[in-house]
Parts: sequence; structure tokens; C-alpha cells
Amino acid sequence: MQALISNIKNCTICSSYLPHGTNPVVQLDASSKIVIVGQAPGRRVHETGIPWNDKSGDTLRRWLNVSKDDFYEPTNFSIMAMGFCYPGKGASGDLAPRPECAKLWHPQIKQHFTANPLVILIGQYAQRHYLKERGHIKLTTTVRNYHEYLPEYLVLPHPSPRNQNWVKVNPWFMEDVIPHLQAEVQARLQL
Repeated sequence: MQALISNIKNCTICSSYLPHGTNPVVQLDASSKIVIVGQAPGRRVHETGIPWNDKSGDTLRRWLNVSKDDFYEPTNFSIMAMGFCYPGKGASGDLAPRPECAKLWHPQIKQHFTANPLVILIGQYAQRHYLKERGHIKLTTTVRNYHEYLPEYLVLPHPSPRNQNWVKVNPWFMEDVIPHLQAEVQARLQL
């Protein structure tokens, strides 16, 4: 796994499309109990090189009910995204993740896991890639039917501050999905 991480960290395959340059952000360990697959690093994560090191990460850790120490322990959580580098800003938020990472790196990463980790798919990009025809057209419907994907996957909306309204208008998410998420996470971490 260390050689693979080194190759990922030195990747420049899509550098010509990245206005802020390459800085692949991942946290990987072959024995991880949980794998988080997100969208792409934001600007702050790009600058620090620490995954989920922003307000979205604070919300995600609250949803998971884990401390920063537990979250950043690679044997607990492997963390990757659909695109490993910050794609830049678009008209209404960050640009979509570059497609090269998932095609090139995800199959190689998956081969290295020695356990059968729970994979948490955050947002539409990750859900569409991994669930394919099993997923629903709308993210809300996919998340509401999260039980359809267990025990392999658990699906979540992006914990961005921009999605606070989504959480408010979908109270079932905090009432049903989050307790199940927290129970799954705690069960995995105690293995």
C-alpha cells in the first residue's frame, strides 16, 4: 500500500486541468475498517493536504460521532475522493471532480484492503460511480433508501454548509440515517 500511496501522491495525470496544481489528498491503510469516498478536496484541504480539514469535515465527524484522533487514524478510516486534487472554483461552488482519479486509482486501492470495510459514499459523484444502476436518480431518494446498499455501502449527502437546508427539509435523515450510521461506525471500529 505504501508504494501505491507514493504513486498517488506523485500523480500529475490531470495537472493541465487543475488551476491550483496537483496535491493528491488521500489517507489509506490496507487494514482500514471504514472507507470514506467523497467528492474532491476543497481549497483548504488542498492547501493543508489533510482530508476533510474544513467545516464539511467537522459536520462529517459529528455525523459519524468520532473524534479527530479516531478519524485521522488510517487503520480506522481510509479517506479518498472521486478526484484527489482540488478541481477549482466554478460558477456555483467547486468544479466537479476530475474523472481520471477514480478510473485509475480506485481499482488499485480496493485491491489492497485486507478486511471487508464499510464504504461510505458521500454525495452524488461517489454514489453514481459505485452504485451504478442500483442507485436512484435523486440523491434524496438514494439516501432515504440507504438500507438497500448495506452492508457494503452506506450513502450520505455531502456535509457541506451549503447543504444545511437539505438536512432541515429532510428531518428523517438525522432521525433515521444518522443513528444507523453511528451504530455501523461504532460496530466497525470495535472489530
